Amino acid sequence: MVSKRADEVKLVVFVCEAGMGSSLIGANQLKKKIKDAGLDVRVVHSPVNEIPSNTDVVVAHEGLADRARKVAPTAVVLTFKNFMNNTASDRLLRGLVAGEEISAEAGKAS
Repeated sequence: MVSKRADEVKLVVFVCEAGMGSSLIGANQLKKKIKDAGLDVRVVHSPVNEIPSNTDVVVAHEGLADRARKVAPTAVVLTFKNFMNNTASDRLLRGLVAGEEISAEAGKAS
C-alpha cells in the first residue's frame, strides 16, 4: 500500500473519465479548501489515463481506482462512491492539516 507523509504531498490530481466535468469541479472545490487552510499543495484535474508522473495523491471515483493505480503506481489513490458526498477530499484535507500520513486506507470510498 502506498503512503505519503503530509509534508511530501505537493501535487494532488482529481480525476474522472474525461478530465473535464466532475474532476474540474472536484479539483476547484479541493483547491479552495487547501488554499483556505494555507497549505502549499497544487491541485489539478485530469483524465484518469493522463495522471502526471509526479502526482502524490489521486482523488478518484471508486470505479476508476484500479486504472488510477496502474497509471500512477507511486501515488496514494483516495476513492469516493458518490461525487455529491465526496468525503475523500475532506479526509485528505484533514490529514494534510494535521500533518498525518496519507494512505489509501485512510481514504476508503464513502
